[in-house]
Amino acid sequence: MAGRAAEPEVIWARPERTGRGPRPAYTRADIAAAAVRIADAEGLDALSMRRVAGELGCGTMSLYNYVPRKEDLYELMIDAIGGEHDIQEPSGDWRADMLRNARETRAIMHRHTWVPRLMSGVYGFSPNSLRYLEHCLDCLEPLDVPYGTKMELVALLNGVVTTYVANEIATAERTRSMPWSEEEENAVRIAYLGSQVATGAYPRLAAAFMEQSGPIDLEAVFERALGRVLDAFDPDLR
Repeated sequence: MAGRAAEPEVIWARPERTGRGPRPAYTRADIAAAAVRIADAEGLDALSMRRVAGELGCGTMSLYNYVPRKEDLYELMIDAIGGEHDIQEPSGDWRADMLRNARETRAIMHRHTWVPRLMSGVYGFSPNSLRYLEHCLDCLEPLDVPYGTKMELVALLNGVVTTYVANEIATAERTRSMPWSEEEENAVRIAYLGSQVATGAYPRLAAAFMEQSGPIDLEAVFERALGRVLDAFDPDLR
């Protein structure tokens, strides 16, 4: 296949377009934007090199001169949405700054619901990914721990956000596919769960439900999860 490398390589170490010929007609930003539009509108499964080429108005084989593999296309996409982070001057309060970053990451993932499926450490070398990581480390400057620990904090916080959002997206997609409302399904499931707990076979669950009998505040759960991650790295709380 044209342009496909026989050995591992980093797309960012390649020139914008391989081979000879006229000046490239498209930039990586153009290609990434086209791919993001398709994934946003139709989902990641609808994405293909052929679809992106059609969106750009070029031949599929021509596209491989710019992007050798579909995996490289994914990396361009992750970098593109990484550029949506609003990089602000750190406030000096590392906890507040990291909470802001986490909330913003969650919002970005909800704008691009395919992102959690692609999140991988191998995509952490792109320009916008490096820019965001540098920003996070800048926010963590007041935290008196080694840089390795700070990197772990960033990774763990991003992992919590990604997992939480992936579950939110999956729940929403399942709800849309059902012929009944979310409230109707929840009522049936809660009734069934209540009947099982009432048998006495699950005393600890019964106690838990007695403590928290009302609806779960998912926003509060998300904020507590973030706070607990940050607590684990806060020397003042040890």
